[in-house]
Amino acid sequence: MADFTTSDGLRLHYEDEGTGTPVLCLAGLTRNSRDFDYVATQFSDMRLIRMDYRGRGQSDWGAPETYDIAIEARDAIELLNHLGVDKSAILGTSRGGIIAMALAATQHDRITGVCLNDIGPEIAMEGIEMIKGYIGKAPVSRTFEEAARARAKMMLGFDNVPHERWLQDTHAQFVDTGDGLGLSYDPALAEQVKANIEAAVPDLWPFFDALAGLPLACIRGANSNLLTQETLAQMQERRPDMIAVEVPDRGHVPFLDEPEAAEALARWKALL
Repeated sequence: MADFTTSDGLRLHYEDEGTGTPVLCLAGLTRNSRDFDYVATQFSDMRLIRMDYRGRGQSDWGAPETYDIAIEARDAIELLNHLGVDKSAILGTSRGGIIAMALAATQHDRITGVCLNDIGPEIAMEGIEMIKGYIGKAPVSRTFEEAARARAKMMLGFDNVPHERWLQDTHAQFVDTGDGLGLSYDPALAEQVKANIEAAVPDLWPFFDALAGLPLACIRGANSNLLTQETLAQMQERRPDMIAVEVPDRGHVPFLDEPEAAEALARWKALL
């Protein structure tokens, strides 16, 4: 566990474990480095680097307008620079996958491979509406146990998930304020995200195409409302060599320790 300071003065938290090929883990929109607790053992033979974005997890909060993909991509490169890592593979969950594609377009020589967890260059409107519905809102549940039971009901597309996993997940996503549960991120993140949603959505296919020449994998939750089967099929048409799997009983996003996800990650790792 450690911190570094960005070029605009924010303290960001990161974890750096193991040796070997570096793999930078970039979490989902409101999530943090604990997103990868379930998959960390699969990378015990590699150098696993996990970062809390600005305004998330144990990192400093910043001005809402800095909660931006371009700035978060810059933060990722600055972390690699801080660690003296010239090149790294990226495992990107949701927003982390968009950042990975952005880095492939702007810092291609720094990237050795990308694995996208339930994200692609087109984002389904159903998923966008879901994000608008929850972002910035503190949980109603007052305890982690209550939150775990509520999460099991509200997480659409997830089946056969044991209570213990939902309990782990709530501990990763919420904090105990002493007076109930709070968010593990700056609620002001909602302002910037909603502003971006209202603006024109950029064409992300050129970002996806920038992954050319890099070992590529995509893991989709079979019930995902963010990455559609149609988009995944288009991605495969453009990259026939892309490792692509669907994880049954999972929506957005798979935990990554499911058998299908683990097998895809093992194949991807072998190419790095």
